[in-house]
Amino acid sequence: MDSSDKLFNRQRSLHQILGGGFVADVVLWRRKDVTVGILVVTLFAWVVFEISGYTLLSLVSSVLFLLFAILFLWAKSAAILNRPAPPLPHLYLSEEMVNEAAYFIRNHVNMILSVSEDIALGKDTNMYVKVSAGLMLVSVVGGLTDFLTLGYTSLVIVLTVPALYEKYEDQVDAYVLMAYRKLWQLYHKFDAVCVNKVPILSLEKKKLS
Repeated sequence: MDSSDKLFNRQRSLHQILGGGFVADVVLWRRKDVTVGILVVTLFAWVVFEISGYTLLSLVSSVLFLLFAILFLWAKSAAILNRPAPPLPHLYLSEEMVNEAAYFIRNHVNMILSVSEDIALGKDTNMYVKVSAGLMLVSVVGGLTDFLTLGYTSLVIVLTVPALYEKYEDQVDAYVLMAYRKLWQLYHKFDAVCVNKVPILSLEKKKLS
């Protein structure tokens, strides 16, 4: 299949686009045991939260309390009985790890702030429309379900849709590109009939071009 017949004219495979590493293998079911394990664990967690009524904070606090109690009693009994202590790794956060995390967070926050500034000052109409549509979608979805269910559903989508797309890539690309071309034709008709007749939008379009 030619690159012009693929979405976004891409030349790389989906596995390469996803990084080509462990994460890509998991998402595309190249490591089925890990992918199934993640789905099973998250399903169990979702059931626990939904049925038991636990909140994330209360569950984490209970698990940490139980873990610390077990390790504490293990260490004390090991000292009394001359047994080896719990095999814990050295818990240490290096300066390099902190700097890398701070650098990553700073870059993404600055990017978000820059985009927000452009939107607030009316410099990027297209981005304003995209952000507004995204926020409206999040608002609608958030009103229909809770955060935990949304998170679990999103994880299931991430672990199923890319794998299905890779399996039926040619068919999906053909239908999506056909629909995209039809929508593009409708947009040009709308642009010619409506947008060019509105002075403000027409002026802004000329500035962008």
